[in-house]
Amino acid sequence: MAEQESLEFGKADFVLMDSVTLPEFMANLKLRFEKGRIYTFIGEVVVSVNPYKTMNIYGKDTIEQYKGRELYERPPHLFAIADAAYKAMKRRSKDTCIVISGESGAGKTEASKYIMHYIAAITNPSQRAEVERVKNMLLKSNCVLEAFGNAKTNRNDNSSRFGKYMDINFDFKGDPIGGHINNYLLEKSRVIVQQLGERSFHSFYQLLQGGSEQTLRSLHLQKELSTYNYIHVGAQLKSSINDGADFKAVADAMKVIGFKPEEIQTVYKILAAILHLGNLKFVVDGDTPLIENSKVVSVIADLLSTKTDAVEKALLFRTVATGRDVIDKQHTEQEAAYGRDAFAKAIYERLFCWIVTRINDVIEVKNCDVSVHGKNTVIGVLDIYGFEIFDSNGFEQFCINYCNEKLQQLFIQLVLKQEQEEYQREGIPWKHIDYFNNQIIVDLVEQQHRGIIAILDDACMNVGKVTDEMFLEALNTKLGKHAHYSSRKVCATDKILEFDRDFRIKHYAGDVVYSVIGFIDKNKDTLFQDFKRLLYNSSNPMLKGMWPEGKLSITEVTKRPLTAATLFKNSMIALVDNLASKEPYYVRCIKPNDKKSPQLFDEERCRHQVEYLGLLENVRVRRAGFAYRQAYEKFLHRYKMISEFTWPNHDLASDKEAVQKLIDYCGFQHDVAYGKTKIFIRTPRTLFTLEERRAQVLIRIIVFLQKVWLGAVVRRRYKRMKAALTILRYYRRYKVKSYIREVSKRFQHVKTMKDYGKHVKWPMPPKVLHHFEEALRAIYLRWRASQIIKSIPPADLPQVRAKVAAMETLKGPRADMGLQRAWEGNYLASKRENPQAVNTFNSIANELKRKDKFMNVLFSCLVRKINRFNKVEDRAVLITDRHLYKMDPSRQYKVMSSVPLYNVSGLSVSSGKDQLVVFHTKDNKDLIVCLCSSENTIGEVVGVLVNHFRSEKRHLQVNVMHPVQCSMHGKKCSITVETRINQSQPDFTKNSSGYTLCVPGN
Repeated sequence: MAEQESLEFGKADFVLMDSVTLPEFMANLKLRFEKGRIYTFIGEVVVSVNPYKTMNIYGKDTIEQYKGRELYERPPHLFAIADAAYKAMKRRSKDTCIVISGESGAGKTEASKYIMHYIAAITNPSQRAEVERVKNMLLKSNCVLEAFGNAKTNRNDNSSRFGKYMDINFDFKGDPIGGHINNYLLEKSRVIVQQLGERSFHSFYQLLQGGSEQTLRSLHLQKELSTYNYIHVGAQLKSSINDGADFKAVADAMKVIGFKPEEIQTVYKILAAILHLGNLKFVVDGDTPLIENSKVVSVIADLLSTKTDAVEKALLFRTVATGRDVIDKQHTEQEAAYGRDAFAKAIYERLFCWIVTRINDVIEVKNCDVSVHGKNTVIGVLDIYGFEIFDSNGFEQFCINYCNEKLQQLFIQLVLKQEQEEYQREGIPWKHIDYFNNQIIVDLVEQQHRGIIAILDDACMNVGKVTDEMFLEALNTKLGKHAHYSSRKVCATDKILEFDRDFRIKHYAGDVVYSVIGFIDKNKDTLFQDFKRLLYNSSNPMLKGMWPEGKLSITEVTKRPLTAATLFKNSMIALVDNLASKEPYYVRCIKPNDKKSPQLFDEERCRHQVEYLGLLENVRVRRAGFAYRQAYEKFLHRYKMISEFTWPNHDLASDKEAVQKLIDYCGFQHDVAYGKTKIFIRTPRTLFTLEERRAQVLIRIIVFLQKVWLGAVVRRRYKRMKAALTILRYYRRYKVKSYIREVSKRFQHVKTMKDYGKHVKWPMPPKVLHHFEEALRAIYLRWRASQIIKSIPPADLPQVRAKVAAMETLKGPRADMGLQRAWEGNYLASKRENPQAVNTFNSIANELKRKDKFMNVLFSCLVRKINRFNKVEDRAVLITDRHLYKMDPSRQYKVMSSVPLYNVSGLSVSSGKDQLVVFHTKDNKDLIVCLCSSENTIGEVVGVLVNHFRSEKRHLQVNVMHPVQCSMHGKKCSITVETRINQSQPDFTKNSSGYTLCVPGN
């Protein structure tokens, strides 16, 4: 049974209907269609309703849902049947087949493609290249066969106009290794004539619409469809078909399958030759027929690789042997036109058969040794025309409907046989079922000497002029008393039937009126031998190979060929025997309406299909008194939670006893029967009640399982977290200890090292010790600094402190601070810096010391400054611990001005390599100077002053900028510094915003 869908979608299996009646069947079918459920089971048969829209139910996710699952486990789907057939083939090494039936437009071709797609998707999990190649070719073969065997009809834009049975061969691992295709009764009359609103085969339109200009030119064709008589009826029809895109897809598929370029070109030539044949016009000159447009004959001869005169002769004359003499019998205009059309139909039919044979040559299993490769098994897929009842039914509809009679007979026999065998195996009494046995109709058509086909063959073999009316007369004579045969002569009051034209057969699907017009002609399938010899003598080897009988001489006597009806009958008998030898699975396709609408469900139309598909008989056979059966183990697995005696596991002797206990507990013991391996349930209501109870209990079980599972998950998560924290704690402890041991090891001898461990590389700390490592480094650096300071003489400590102050203040903005040299401080008292006036300066400095009571000279140096008249002057500065003195060197270092140090508010220097320094004062009378010394002493000035201010616990603001901002006599101005190559010494010049200090480039 299918996985239970909500009853709002109807019953997923028709077997579960409360009563087996046609109204209830139709109501369920309609409800499911309207709810978007296009598939429904009848046991192991899928009923498919064409949705006339794209549905997202065939993707990878859906394939995974059905892969390896039992039929009853998932909702109805084509994939369920495909998987069941595949499992039966793989598990039991049994050949299976999937029979897809239904009328034109019901979706048979699409169903077969989806089944092929599913089988391709679930096989070859190891991705073997050879298997992938075979799968690809099997799928591509569909594309090619559709192009040459399908056409647009009034019922379907992609209607199969031939029957197809494909065997797919699998190796012992269940992977496809090849296949074989059989085709049945191609509707070749469509090549020359189509009903209004229909087209010929797709291949013609694809060539004209998709072929390149060069290709069409080489074939003497043009894109305009209405140019060609054989296809002009469907030239202006609108449809969903894209012929241009399909042409490319078919060409690519032919290349993948293995068609050679010259073979593909020959296919195009044959299609072109047929189109040109249709444009031939015959005229009569006296009693002599002639071809009006003889240039077309040359084109046809070129395309078929034959001589022009040979083509013309075959079209206008027929070679006849009378005894030993051979004569050329001239055609009438009517005979010439008939011969041309017969020739066109025959060429296309031979082309189609050649394409099928060519595909088979590529996909058939070769060199398969059972002892080496193991037994290979087969899944057959039959996609064949459904029952057809048109306004005018001819020979083709007669054959098609006979085919459906044979398949329906097989279907009922096999289903009935399967049911009887299962009941017998299980020891359940079999109840006789009334159903329509159509063997009587099959015999009416195919019985030896007395059937319609036998009578038709007899008529065709009679000597002399035999007409369709004579054939109908023979039918009336021999079959007039048959219950399923009727004609106007047999039943004179039946005015629906025309005299000497119509006969009626009461098929299982309904009454069909056939017109005998064309029966004799189509059964003989006459093609003059001249055409066969013409193409046998073609210089194209592919064309020559299609017509082997053309090698016979005109005087050779050959066995009379079998008629078209007999050939078809033999192929149907062989097909049915083949299907009967396999385990069958069925897809019954239904067309919901004739308007191709996804919303419309035509009840009358669908009821007719349900009747002739025998679906109600199928339900009756499948139920046979019991709506449902299932193996004890699987039944118990699904419903054991309902009873306390079977949940979670039973302790009884067998599953059968456990099922009996469960059924007794539910009170259904009077509505079931127990087989040897299966339980049989009589009414669907019992099953639905079981499902309802199961759904109720499942909610409680799911909640309980969720509770237990969530508790288990949380406990496991807590234990993992606790374990992780313990591991983390011990790991951190280990990393900390390892780090401290490593640091201790590396720094244990730093006291005895010259640089006190400066060169020692610190180990990488764990992240948790990042801040600890920073603190440890700071402690080490302070210790190292203290060790270094201890080694410095006390006299040098002031200079060291000054350098540290300079580095802290100027590090970064100013690169050169002079830290590597000794700082003299009082440069004017040095003979090296001031050799000529050192004594004069010292005397002045000593006098100032007595006068102003300063203790130490912090700095002295020659400078250049700008005065209030914007003139540059050479001066000297002396900085003591009390004052900043400005002196004139040219006047014996006379003190020009002095500023108390407490009045100095800050310093400003530039960020370059120049020696500009601005002493800011609280009264905004800044001193702007450029130091003139052999060394860069900016760092020294800044360092000694900052250090001095710190010693007095005062702050000195130091600015490093460019341009330097200052105040000149209370006015704000800025000083920029420029480097000039030809400049010999520093110099100040006036500019719009203040001053520019020009310094030498070196």
